[in-house]
Amino acid sequence: MRIVVFGQQAFGKDVFDSLVAAGEEVVGISTPKPREGRTDPLAEAAKEKNIPNVFTRELRKDEGFDEYRSWKADLLVFAFVTDIVRQNVLEAATHGAIQYHPSLLPLHRGRAAMNWAILAGRKETGLTIFWVDEGIDTGPIILQKKTNISEDETVGSIYFNELYPMGVEALTEAVGLVRSGKAESIVQNESLATYEGPCEDNHGILNFSAHGQIVHNTIRGCDPQPGASAQLNEINLKLFGSSYNPGGAVNDKPGTVVEITDGAAVVSTIGGTVKISRVQQPGEKKVAAGDVLRLGDVLS
Repeated sequence: MRIVVFGQQAFGKDVFDSLVAAGEEVVGISTPKPREGRTDPLAEAAKEKNIPNVFTRELRKDEGFDEYRSWKADLLVFAFVTDIVRQNVLEAATHGAIQYHPSLLPLHRGRAAMNWAILAGRKETGLTIFWVDEGIDTGPIILQKKTNISEDETVGSIYFNELYPMGVEALTEAVGLVRSGKAESIVQNESLATYEGPCEDNHGILNFSAHGQIVHNTIRGCDPQPGASAQLNEINLKLFGSSYNPGGAVNDKPGTVVEITDGAAVVSTIGGTVKISRVQQPGEKKVAAGDVLRLGDVLS
């Protein structure tokens, strides 16, 4: 089965390497065109094996599409695709395309699925490998894998520790299922579907009048990007690395720094305290929260 990998960066490279190691026939790749002076790990890995690359946006032109079509793809594997892939590209592959998505579809469709699962306070998430159709993360499901979201999990930790390696394995598994004719095609239940747009700066603005669990979920759901934010003396701070302790300092004004411990700042909230490990001031690097915040400071 002739495979073309669409993707970029380390995840795309690792999927490519995994497919090659599994003995799959990868005949081409498609990556975004890199900025001047930069290289892409997937593009470099394919180049080393003399596997051709057509930049994804070049597929909109006759020359690029003709080269891609000459590869006679049976299956497209989407691993971290950010450019729009047009329908004629999908239709030129015998079996169409399969894609990785870091949520349990139909929950959390959209490109910020990991953020929104944590912002929503979910205890479980996972990944889905699905058949690509014309919708946004709406295609039939081939397989899913689940993982727990621990109390202090961040977007960064759950991706790199769980959903990234699971995703590489799951895409490779799904390709094997397609090749053997055993891939399922389970229609998504639209009554359970949710869709959220990008997680942006305004979604990370902290409200210390909210319950402490919500404050905690907002910080970890925006860590590392876009970062949760609060004001201190009219200076906007980004806050990272949060843990929640129910029942502590409930008599203090919400947002008050009540303790500095091991470089972290403990902040009062409704229902308990939130311990913040790192802070970033505008234009500066992240530092220990205790290097910026002082006992008695009030965040708003």
